[in-house]
Amino acid sequence: MSSKRQTTRRDFLKGRAAVHAMEDMAEGVLPDPVSPLQAPRPTGSFLVQVTRRAMAANFQVFVSGKRHPHGPDAAMKALDLIERIEDQLTVYRKHSDIIRINRRAGREPVRVETRLFALLEHAQRLYRQTEGAFDITSGPLSKVWGFFWRKSQFPDPEALEQAFSRVGGKWIELDRPHQTIRFLKPDLEINLNAMGKGYALDRCSEQLAAAGVTDYLMHGGKSSVLARGNRAESAEAGEGWSVALRHPLRPKQRLAEIRLRDRALGTSGSTTQFLHHRGQRYGHVLDPRTGWPAEGILSATAIAPLAAEADALSTAFYVMGLEATREYCRRYPEVSALLTCPGPRRGSVQVHPIGLDESDWQLWETEPSG
Repeated sequence: MSSKRQTTRRDFLKGRAAVHAMEDMAEGVLPDPVSPLQAPRPTGSFLVQVTRRAMAANFQVFVSGKRHPHGPDAAMKALDLIERIEDQLTVYRKHSDIIRINRRAGREPVRVETRLFALLEHAQRLYRQTEGAFDITSGPLSKVWGFFWRKSQFPDPEALEQAFSRVGGKWIELDRPHQTIRFLKPDLEINLNAMGKGYALDRCSEQLAAAGVTDYLMHGGKSSVLARGNRAESAEAGEGWSVALRHPLRPKQRLAEIRLRDRALGTSGSTTQFLHHRGQRYGHVLDPRTGWPAEGILSATAIAPLAAEADALSTAFYVMGLEATREYCRRYPEVSALLTCPGPRRGSVQVHPIGLDESDWQLWETEPSG
């Protein structure tokens, strides 16, 4: 959902924000064209929407005002965390922890804050599980292709080869007893952008749980989503939180709808960032194993217990392709996926659910109209 209203803490405490959120839903306001998520559909429940701008995205929480009267205030306090997390993870601020690591870890072990160290361990575990399809050292590739600065360019072969030589999660050494990170290659660097928003959602979710808020949907930029509870007005189970995925070729249309219950969702695609070179289209999702843009997938959605994991795996699945994603979900049944591939007709797509129950998703439209 995209709303032009600015709501204050006083508005929330007086209940005006809930009215505004429901008005926007009733008007059928759609998110901006690059967003895969559509706001929850109205079901008669008293939903309150809380918004915070951070990480170049709008973070939003939808919470039941009836079931959790204190939910709006708890959500605002939880969202206060995001600015501190961004300050820690960003590669665009010289004082961040990630920049400090990148400056020093090639020369010496660098001690890391406890939660950040756990996130780095999670990233490295996913690097191994995806056989390098997810790699937090792939930043040099994004830079040489120009996607890091959103100024895409076809790279010079020598520059691409040099950037590729600086990529490889195998060169990261994590020392758990001393909680340090060290680079075994001096010119290595790390970038957690592919899981940072999801990690922020996970941390906010922890704070909401501590405040007793158990039923809500939250997202960061609409491509990273986390749901807790069943969207029930009482303790009995409801149908879950409904999330609509955008069509990768026709972004104003809905492709599918997924119901989330105590799960997180991440979506990756190259609809908004790409370049054309000599008649060929190159998307911004790069395969760290080759240095080149991934091909064959239009969009990849991952569903996992944690938002950081769903974010990372959506990128990995886009890179891995259909069969490798199926094998991954077979090995890790707590993870499921929805991959969209080019269809047999021009402008059509094929949707491949992997590990999803029929009751948890619904297909809308895959064929071009007309």
